Amino acid sequence: MKDSNDPVEPGKAADKAAGKAVGGAKGPDELRQQIQETRGQLGDTVEELAAKADVKARARARGAELKGKASEAGHAVQDKATEAGHVVQGKAVEAGHVVQDKAVQAGHVVQDKAVQAGHVVQDKAVQAGHVVQSRATQAGHAVQDNVPQPVRTAVTNAVQAGKRHPRPVLIAGAGVVVAAGLLRRRHNGHRHNGRH
Repeated sequence: MKDSNDPVEPGKAADKAAGKAVGGAKGPDELRQQIQETRGQLGDTVEELAAKADVKARARARGAELKGKASEAGHAVQDKATEAGHVVQGKAVEAGHVVQDKAVQAGHVVQDKAVQAGHVVQDKAVQAGHVVQSRATQAGHAVQDNVPQPVRTAVTNAVQAGKRHPRPVLIAGAGVVVAAGLLRRRHNGHRHNGRH
């Protein structure tokens, strides 16, 4: 079977058309019709031959076709690259947010630990203050209990007199304190000597 694109020699096509026209015509009208058909076939054949012979036009057509395909491929590659860029950018932003969230969480943990440590130190300081205050109070009571009754009476009298006449009482009070200290030393000295 012959392809319609195969080259047909113009002479053979004309002979074929003429043979058909001469051999089978039954009248002048039919002959004219066959001649018309043969001319059409010859025209088509000549156009096909001319198109096949025009190598430049065929090369241009093929080049345009390839150029279109290359352009399509280029656009496809560009689209894929743009899409990949967006994906990478999205992942980078996402990773940045994760790192930021982790840093904020770590900051809160450190801040909470610092606040807890501050509370512990504050509680310990308050407890130590209470212990010191309690021991100072106990020491004050112990000193008060160890001071002889005459000294306590003298101090009480000095305080009451000081309310009435402050200056002389301050001087007398200083003397009483010195006397109390001396008595205490003397009293403690007898105790230590008696025990040895």
